[in-house]
Amino acid sequence: MMTETPPPKNSTPRKRCPICGRLADAAYQPFCSLRCADVDLARWLGEVYRVPATEDEPDDDET
Repeated sequence: MMTETPPPKNSTPRKRCPICGRLADAAYQPFCSLRCADVDLARWLGEVYRVPATEDEPDDDET
């Protein structure tokens, strides 16, 4: 009967891929595969993701 050994105490837990939820692969951090990395890039390029911005109030001199 084989028992699973726990990971060493000094190791960090592996993170999940933000696209599909599988365990992340070190080669594609923070994603699990090249496919998920490409999906994320396509979402940025297609402007699905947006960084919140605030409108600057015009100066009194500009009006």
